[in-house]
Amino acid sequence: MSYTAPVKDMLFVLKELAGIDAVAQLPGFEDAGFDTAQAVLDESAKFCGEVLAPLNVDGDRNPSSWKDGEVTATPGFKEAFRQF
Repeated sequence: MSYTAPVKDMLFVLKELAGIDAVAQLPGFEDAGFDTAQAVLDESAKFCGEVLAPLNVDGDRNPSSWKDGEVTATPGFKEAFRQF
């Protein structure tokens, strides 16, 4: 199973609906422009597609559990969180 994040749609919302260019003009937000958002979304999409999405099947088949006050996470989730 593969996952492709809708980065193009997210960027459209940020630019056309949320007005990210106007936000980047505010004091203290100069680095919060469209290019930064695009870089963050591109890397997030890569992480989701390559690291998180492959864990979904294992998470469904072997979900995290709570027993005797201790959580046992699905194999792979702990390492994915560390990579995040």
